[in-house]
Amino acid sequence: MKYCELCVGKAVLGIYRKGMVINMKLHDRKPDITNLYKVFLRETPARPTLFELFLNRPLYERLAGRKYPEGAGDPGLENLKLFIDGFAAAGYDYATAYGCDIAFKHAQVARKDTISLNDGYVITDEASFEAYGWPDPESFDYSRLDAAQEYMPDGMKLMLMGPGGVLENAISLAGYDNLCYMIYENHALAKAIFDNVGSRLLKYYEISAQYPSVGFIMANDDWGFKNQTFLSPEHMREFVFPWHKKIVDAAHAANLPAVLHSCGNLNEVMDDVIDYCGFDAKHSYEDVIMPIEDVYEKWGGRIGILGGIDVDFIMQKTEAEIAERSRAMLKRAESRGGYALGTGNSVPEYIPQEKYLAMIKAALNSQ
Repeated sequence: MKYCELCVGKAVLGIYRKGMVINMKLHDRKPDITNLYKVFLRETPARPTLFELFLNRPLYERLAGRKYPEGAGDPGLENLKLFIDGFAAAGYDYATAYGCDIAFKHAQVARKDTISLNDGYVITDEASFEAYGWPDPESFDYSRLDAAQEYMPDGMKLMLMGPGGVLENAISLAGYDNLCYMIYENHALAKAIFDNVGSRLLKYYEISAQYPSVGFIMANDDWGFKNQTFLSPEHMREFVFPWHKKIVDAAHAANLPAVLHSCGNLNEVMDDVIDYCGFDAKHSYEDVIMPIEDVYEKWGGRIGILGGIDVDFIMQKTEAEIAERSRAMLKRAESRGGYALGTGNSVPEYIPQEKYLAMIKAALNSQ
């Protein structure tokens, strides 16, 4: 597949585009989405390239040099503008985006140190399935994707995320234990839940992919525990993977790459991810499952490898150790390509900001 060539633009990083000075200047690089496209194609980008699923609001605000404007305009668009400014200031070639506010509503989930996969379910039988208010992707407002086109620096594009994934939403609607029982006891209902979620996600991505601001599709759908997938590989192939294949095919039909973010141990289904679904790159890795160095050696020749500097490693180690591992990973991929540097998952607020900066500076200072 050949992705569209994009010009390197005029954005001057270190200066907020609407006239506000950014508080911290990390680099002089300009966004160029073709660097990530080369990673997805398992080629070597023109410079060390960064990837992250998302950061956090205090970090976005620090990078952008401004606060989120509470009460100003469309919250979805204002969030997106902050993401764009933060990602650009940190040296990324894209920004995370949601096309609209679509969601699969479920009951309130208790938010403590952890959450239960059995909490908040709303579908238990055919009657509750029929009564559920399924969202219509075509009824939502996607105009923020148009507004982003005018706001972003030249050379930058959006990573279009979904409102959760096929399996995640099915679990939220039915409850994990309930869904496992349902697959055996009411197979038709379980399939109907997956199909109603999958078809709506597919339409959401098809609509969003038509906007020029979108540079690639992110299918964000956690699939497993640290030892195995949530469902058996056979049930993943029956209920989950066919919808992801359709999402990937829709992205490719729009000449866009498609990336998978999925936590958990996917060793038994990586051939499905690569050969059946056809994803261009994969994100989310944990050292306790397989260190990113080993992941790159095992699958790096078949699919783009994104991130992988384990979140626990970042929390436990010093800035010097984080920088050393990050530089070593970039060196490992220097001549073979197909790798972008980032965390194994995301950058939550509890990660000290200076440790995050130690990681990305390994890429910013080696170009």
